[in-house]
Parts: sequence; structure tokens; C-alpha cells
Amino acid sequence: MRLLLIEDDQLLGDAIVSGLKQHLYSVDWLTDGQAALQALTMPNQKETFDAIILDLGLPKRSGLDILKTLRKKGINTPILILTARNSIQDKVNGLDQGADDYLTKPFDLSELSARIRSITRRGDQSHASSQLTLGDVMIDQAAHKVFVHKNLVDFSRREFALLSKLVEQTGKVVTREMLSQALYGWGDDVDSNAIEVHIHHIRKKISNALSIKTIRGVGYIAEDK
Repeated sequence: MRLLLIEDDQLLGDAIVSGLKQHLYSVDWLTDGQAALQALTMPNQKETFDAIILDLGLPKRSGLDILKTLRKKGINTPILILTARNSIQDKVNGLDQGADDYLTKPFDLSELSARIRSITRRGDQSHASSQLTLGDVMIDQAAHKVFVHKNLVDFSRREFALLSKLVEQTGKVVTREMLSQALYGWGDDVDSNAIEVHIHHIRKKISNALSIKTIRGVGYIAEDK
């Protein structure tokens, strides 16, 4: 799952990015409101995020301004406000302007991760549970575990994210670009054949539990055997 963090506090931002990566998220980070709006609303903007974590007290453009602008433009990416402002009126304003959730600082990283999972599930009722199942593969997204034929199998962070993305889109072709965006942030070094290598490793681990078919020149599709 790919996230965009918009937070100007360097120490806190470093801690959030590091912590969320340990929870198997891919995280990009911007530190001012103007840069965030440009990144999210440019006409040729091709980057996609599963969720946005938004501070309110940002330089150049406020978090509330970002929120209102995105919603007016029809950008419905789930947004979680993460702020030190804890008054009832601040919470009401944030939620009324289109935020999906509101969490105040200080916070627990496990709670932040759980809230991210919650707001991203709301947009897809077919995956309202934190567990995904296809064939003899079960993915526990909350615990970051994969069971194949009921046996726990070790997956790397990116293998886990890639398999989850494919199973979430069962029966649909997932393009290489979509997979790359789900796995890698702006600063990551990506080999040209990185997706193929991950798919190769995943296929070995799931053996006969489910099928991942290559759609040449396009991407991949996960299907029950």
C-alpha cells in the first residue's frame, strides 16, 4: 500500500515514515502544503496513493486548504488528518470538509496503521475485512501474514504488498505501473525487472495455491486455480 505523508515536522516525519515502512507501507513524504497540492493536482500527475496522511499546520498552504481543494477537484483518495489540534470544532471542520478520519498527536503507530487500513477498506466494500482470500491463499493484512494451504509462509515487505494488490483485484488485470506505484516511493531505486523478480518469488511460494498469469505487455492477473 502506498501512502503520502504531508507533515512539516522533520523529527516526527522521519519517525512516521520509518514506522510505517516497518508496517509494510510504501511512504512518500512532503513537508509543505504548496508542494503537496502541486504533486496531487498537476494535470499530468500520474502518481496514485492509497491514502494521504495530512497535518493541518503546514507552511505555504494549510492542511484544511489542501483537503478542500482536493475534494472540490473530485479527488477522493482517503485522507486521514493527523494533527495536534484536538478541539471538537477542529475535528468537525476537518470531517465536514471531507476527511475520512481524524487522529490527534501524540498517537500510537499501531493505531495509525489500523486507521489507515480502515479508511482504505471503506472505498471497496468487497474487501471490508482485513483478511483477503483466494484459492488456498489467505492474507492477513492486519498481522502482515500470508498462509498458503493453511501454512504460514514468509514474504518480504514488497512481495506482501504485491500479492495483496493482485488478490484485492482478483480477476482483473493489474498493470506493471500500478504495481510499481504500490511498491515503490519517489526515492526508491527500482530495477527494470524488479516486478518480474518479485512475481517469480511469489509464484514459487504460493505453488499450486493460486494462479498469477502474465498478460504480456500489460501486467498480471490473480485467479483461483
